[in-house]
Amino acid sequence: MRRDTFLRSLLALAAAGALPLSARAAANLKMMIPANPGGGWDTTGRALGKALMEAGAASSVNYDNKGGAAGAIGLAQFVNSNKGNPDALMVMGAVMLGGIITGKPPVNVTQATPLARLLSESQVFVLPANSPFKTMKDVVEQMKKDPGSVKWGGGSRGSTEHIAVAMLAREVGVDPTKINYVAFRGGGEAVAAILGGNVTVGASAFTEFGEYIKTGKMKPIGVTAEQRLKDVDAPTLKEQGYNVVISNWRGVYGAPGITAEQRKALIDMITKATQTNSWKQSVAQNNWTPALLTGDAFGKFVDDEFANLRAIMVKSGMV
Repeated sequence: MRRDTFLRSLLALAAAGALPLSARAAANLKMMIPANPGGGWDTTGRALGKALMEAGAASSVNYDNKGGAAGAIGLAQFVNSNKGNPDALMVMGAVMLGGIITGKPPVNVTQATPLARLLSESQVFVLPANSPFKTMKDVVEQMKKDPGSVKWGGGSRGSTEHIAVAMLAREVGVDPTKINYVAFRGGGEAVAAILGGNVTVGASAFTEFGEYIKTGKMKPIGVTAEQRLKDVDAPTLKEQGYNVVISNWRGVYGAPGITAEQRKALIDMITKATQTNSWKQSVAQNNWTPALLTGDAFGKFVDDEFANLRAIMVKSGMV
C-alpha cells in the first residue's frame, strides 16, 4: 500500500473512532455536568476531566453545567444534541435515577450509552455550628414530636439524601410523607442554606461538606455508611440504632448512537484516567470509594439499581 493511501486510511479510521486508543490523537472532549457548580457531580466531572488530560487521553475538556430536575434538564440536552458524538461525556449517578422515578421526565438515561461507574460515597448529616441540636438523637426526637418543624436540606427530590431521610423517618415511626424536605439544585445552594440556618439539618456527600466540617462551621452527626468514614468525626446511623445504610454512586455515560468501537475507546480512556495520580488524589481528598465498573456490567448495574431504588422509595412513601 502506498504511504499516502495508508495515511488516508488511517485518518478515515480515526474519524470513525475505530482506531485503538493508543493510535488516536488526544480528544477534545465535551463534559455535560447536569447540575449547578459546587456539587458532587461538578467535582467528579472536573476531577475526571483533569485525569483524562493527565492520562493523555484528552487534549482539552470543555464543561457545561446544566442544573435542574435531578439532572433531567442536562440529560435531555445531552441526549438531544450529541447523537453519535464520540467526544461527548455526561456525569450522572444514583440521584438521576431517583429523579427519573419521581419526576418521570420525557427523556431517560437509557437513551444514552453507559460507560463506567467511577466511585461510591455515603451521605453525611450535618448541623450548622450554632444549632441548638447536638446529636442525631436530638433531631430525631424533635421530628417525632413535630415532623414539619425539622427542615432537612439536600439534593433534588428523589436524591440519595432524600431517600436516606425518608428511610430514617420510617425507621423511627414517622410517616415519611410528613417530613419537611427542602430540595436544592446544587451543593452550593445547600451549603449556603445550612450555614445561613435556613434548614435544620443538611445531608450530602463529604465532597460538598468536607471543608466546612474541617473548619468547624458544620458539625457532622451521622453517616449512612456501614462503617465510620475517615476524616468525619461522627458515628454511623446504624451505630446510633437507626438501620439506615445507603450509598451514592457516580458514573459517566457517552452519547446515544456511538459505535461499539467508539464506546470501547471511551471506556479505555476513562479506565486509564482512573489510574492517574490526579484521580487518586481526588479520591483521597473527597473521601470517595473507588468503584470502577465498565461497559455492559455497568449498564446492568444501573438497571438493577433503578429497580432497587424504586422499591425503597415505594416502601418509604416517596412514590
